[in-house]
Amino acid sequence: MPGSTDSSTRTMGALTIGGLVAVTAYTVALGSNGWLWFGWVVLGLITVGMVATRSA
Repeated sequence: MPGSTDSSTRTMGALTIGGLVAVTAYTVALGSNGWLWFGWVVLGLITVGMVATRSA
């Protein structure tokens, strides 16, 4: 169905948001780590790609 998301896309979205919270908490507690932020950006781009392909 156009406009609907399946469970795998919702799971990726939840993981992306959870990853953002975890990376932010790590940064606040222990200082910034560029690799963690890079990993989160890659995860976010994959999630955006999944959403875009589901919408098309």
